[in-house]
Amino acid sequence: MYKPVHLIKFDKTFTRRHFLKTMSSGIVTSGVLAPLWNVIAATGDISRAYPDEALSIEHYTNGKVRVGGVLDASNVDSAKDLVDPITYHQIKNDGRIVDIIATPTKIMHLNPASYIEATLRNKGRARFDKNGNVVSDDGGPWIGGHPFPDAKDAREMMAGVALSWGRHDIAFYCIVERIRDSEGKLLFRYNQIFTEVHPTGRLVLDPKPYWPGHEGKVRYNTTLLTSPGDVAGSAFLAIWHYDQSRFPDFHGYLPAFKRVRRFSANQRFEPLWPGSVFFASDAWTMGDPFLTWGNFKLIGKTPFLAGVGGQGGGWHSDHPNWETTFVGGKTGDKYLRTRFSLVPEAYVVEMEPVKYPMAPYKKRRVWLDARTMSPMVSVAYDRAGKEWKQFEGGTTLYEQPSGEKFAVGGESYWSWTYVHIHDVQKDRISVITQVKQLDNYKCTFNDPSIYEGYCTLQAIQRLGI
Repeated sequence: MYKPVHLIKFDKTFTRRHFLKTMSSGIVTSGVLAPLWNVIAATGDISRAYPDEALSIEHYTNGKVRVGGVLDASNVDSAKDLVDPITYHQIKNDGRIVDIIATPTKIMHLNPASYIEATLRNKGRARFDKNGNVVSDDGGPWIGGHPFPDAKDAREMMAGVALSWGRHDIAFYCIVERIRDSEGKLLFRYNQIFTEVHPTGRLVLDPKPYWPGHEGKVRYNTTLLTSPGDVAGSAFLAIWHYDQSRFPDFHGYLPAFKRVRRFSANQRFEPLWPGSVFFASDAWTMGDPFLTWGNFKLIGKTPFLAGVGGQGGGWHSDHPNWETTFVGGKTGDKYLRTRFSLVPEAYVVEMEPVKYPMAPYKKRRVWLDARTMSPMVSVAYDRAGKEWKQFEGGTTLYEQPSGEKFAVGGESYWSWTYVHIHDVQKDRISVITQVKQLDNYKCTFNDPSIYEGYCTLQAIQRLGI
């Protein structure tokens, strides 16, 4: 019986050769067949910027990894160049299994719609001022969206990450953090509320793009522990200055002391609660003021496998609290069973903690999705240059093709779904999931009451009582 033949116009090394050619020439542009953001502006879909083969994991792996299949120890060597070294180790040697989903191509499925619209609307208006901070073309704070969607260097890429982590005006996350040892045994479990309030670069909430009286701030960020009982009520508030050379004002309420205390904000390389692998510096791969890091270098472009879901690709809507199963380690539940898609183009950036003379990190390497400049994975290296910690996050649109969705004000929720923070030297991991509801709290976004309720000194004291 005759079988139709798919004529391959581009072999599996074409895209890699293109990336190497443009990098060696000093030209940093996203897209292969056409400039990516021109295609996005015209069609809302990234497909025409890449050959079909660049969107096919089967093509890259000679059919050994397939959409609808899994990435595990039996086939991960065929994709070794498409993952970071710690993910490779987890899958090859420690029983981690990852489900493979199709590459999402619609740009509105890859970030909040309001953020993408602002990125397109404000494209070309971002600048660095004399101090190195991002400003708009009128000299004021940035007005919203990614300031450098077609970034020309590593500094522009990471500056955008620092300005908006969750890419909503306000985000209110319900979080479960499980800390496991080398075998996968559960050591600690913490329930947490994590908030982000952005007074500049506002996209949805009025007044916008700035909140009058708060133009000098980039973020108010509160973490509240709700369990276990010995730490319940502990709350930490970070007030981030728009000037990214300044450390945040950092306050904490500890129930044992019954008062708010000010903490040093430059001690960013240690956990805030016992056992955790998460450092403040690790958040979103750029958890420090942008200008306290430096020596930004773009060291590569590559296709990449990562936890990037599109429409429902990473949202476990079939579970009442959005949770998934676990795999790996001797216990069988060390890692989350996550979903990866092929990212056709990723930037690889290195940077160093130049304002932290006692930092235990020598450098951090970050993989960013060129379609959105969203960070996907980072690997931190110790002072001897050895791999130390991986930060891996998954993102998705909380909307299914069937029409089921989680939405606020008509906008479907786009957000992160999980984070692995793996200390490979101690082989201890913080496994973090975003859930729908936690204790008496519910996940939401763009709720203006969050600031007064959670992001003031009075609020963290009230929450801790």
